[in-house]
Amino acid sequence: MYRDEENLYHYTYRKDGSETAGNAGAYPSGGYQPGFQEPVQEMKPVKKKSRAGVRTAALMLCAALLGGAVGGGVVYGIGRSGSETGIQVSSRPVAEVTLQSVDGKTEMTDAEVYAATVNSVVSINVTGSSGTNFFGQTVETASSGSGFILTTDGYIVTNYHVVKDANTVKVTLYNGDTYDARYIGGDEDYDIAVIKIDASDLQAVTLGDSDKLNVGDHVLAIGNPLGELTFSMSEGIASSVNRAINVDGTPFNMIQVTASINPGNSGGPLLNSYGEVVGIVSAKYSSYSSESVEGLGFAIPINDVVAMIEDIMTNGYVTNKPYLAITAGTMTEQMAAQYRYDVTEGVFVYSVEEGGAAEKAGLRMGDVIVKVGDTDVTSMENLTAAKKQYSAGDTATFTIYRDGQEMTVEVTWDAVPAEQQSEDAQSDTSLDNGQYSGGYNPFEDFFRYFYGYSGSSAQSAA
Repeated sequence: MYRDEENLYHYTYRKDGSETAGNAGAYPSGGYQPGFQEPVQEMKPVKKKSRAGVRTAALMLCAALLGGAVGGGVVYGIGRSGSETGIQVSSRPVAEVTLQSVDGKTEMTDAEVYAATVNSVVSINVTGSSGTNFFGQTVETASSGSGFILTTDGYIVTNYHVVKDANTVKVTLYNGDTYDARYIGGDEDYDIAVIKIDASDLQAVTLGDSDKLNVGDHVLAIGNPLGELTFSMSEGIASSVNRAINVDGTPFNMIQVTASINPGNSGGPLLNSYGEVVGIVSAKYSSYSSESVEGLGFAIPINDVVAMIEDIMTNGYVTNKPYLAITAGTMTEQMAAQYRYDVTEGVFVYSVEEGGAAEKAGLRMGDVIVKVGDTDVTSMENLTAAKKQYSAGDTATFTIYRDGQEMTVEVTWDAVPAEQQSEDAQSDTSLDNGQYSGGYNPFEDFFRYFYGYSGSSAQSAA
């Protein structure tokens, strides 16, 4: 093909690109004129190959392929215009993963961590009920989560929200074995729960030291995302090791990670590169305000809850959980105007239990708590977060507002009464032959009128 001076395209069959003598200039500038041009290229007939020739060629091709395979990298080639197009297949042997035990000293590859710990991870499937439908029928629910084996005789750690309000809980091991689980106890404030299966000689995890985790350290999460992709592992880094977040009104101190976290991962282990459990996968941000977000997963530091987990295993609840023995609520501007207070933020004390820690320290109905230790308190969420820094028997300095001025009092925290813990557990997820019932929320808000206050303010026990 070539282009003439008038920008018209012509086709030729000559190798040098020129037209035949008889047709050169056959199309004047006035436009295209139909005509026929004989091809100059000589067309040669295709010779028919004999069967013997075909067999010989096939044998040669097989020998070439086999010889290439034995050489350790097969090359498939097609000759074209003196060049060769080929696909190379690597002969590198499959990498073998050496199963190692977690000893706290040996750093492992991601594949080795998975091989060493996956048998300690469990899939948890829960059934429950959620009210009634239009016809008065009970609405059945189902959900999934993750957990990890803490002891060889079947104690398993998970999130409280995974087994909350469950009717049945079933645990599946990596080898496919499935067990009915018993609820031992849990705590909503810390989102931890312990369940038990009747099994022995299980592979238990090794707990690490979450205080030694640094921002930038490599972390891994193994769990049950979406309830279907069981025993999946995701990897990332620790983005923050002391992140304060709020989950459904409850404050938590969390490890922030970039590892992919999805519904169903809750309760699974967060592992370091030594295969040690440094956190309990608990939450993720999928959106913030109107923005979608990625890479914001959170895990509860294991050091924050390991003593409570052991307490739950022994007593069924957290025995040294701090208790102030008051009923209180977040102070608002409307309340400040109604009571003629000078403070508009803090925790308003609605009532004080007789003989409790608050009464012993001198707290009264109508006081406003504005600080605990060095932590400013502007809401019930702040007070709940401040409580998590203490155990029963610890002493803290409270700054309160009373009669138009601030003052300080020394408070020694009580422990949550055993009878209250028992009532909470029975109302929430008490067990009877593997069945869970109830739907008690220990932070369920209730409303009262106080000093003729016409509005209502959410209150809760502290």
